[in-house]
Amino acid sequence: MSDIRIVRDYPHSPAKLWRALTDPALMALWQMRPEGFSPVVGTRFKLIAKPQPGWRGFVECEVVEASEPSVLSYSWVGDENGKPTRVTYTLAPHGGGTRLTFLHSGFTGIGGFILAKLMMGPGWKKMLGTTIPIVLADLDDAGKLRPSSTLKPKY
Repeated sequence: MSDIRIVRDYPHSPAKLWRALTDPALMALWQMRPEGFSPVVGTRFKLIAKPQPGWRGFVECEVVEASEPSVLSYSWVGDENGKPTRVTYTLAPHGGGTRLTFLHSGFTGIGGFILAKLMMGPGWKKMLGTTIPIVLADLDDAGKLRPSSTLKPKY
């Protein structure tokens, strides 16, 4: 089984990072656009982006664990006949900020290896290493987007 595991330290509070991970308006600034998302166990939602050859343009998800501000986990089905994988964000106070441990697990077989390591892994690394820090920098201490922000949803 192949997994994507990324650990990042951010100079922001767990509450602020939690907000960026769970507020639909903020989520849309650093990842796909959420539709119907709420950080409540059992919530079914979609993450929507631009369709690509071989991909329908959305992911179907269901929240399986949510404990503010420390754990968010949801199932992830990217293709109509795809097997579910799981995305988990674990937040912990660390050095005056927050350590995020990200795990996207459940990829199987050679296809899963290719998907995890060559296709999705680099995307997650960019989002967590570059894109979400830009969003966090544009949030005030309460986790609200600053009026001067020029950030726009990706999709």
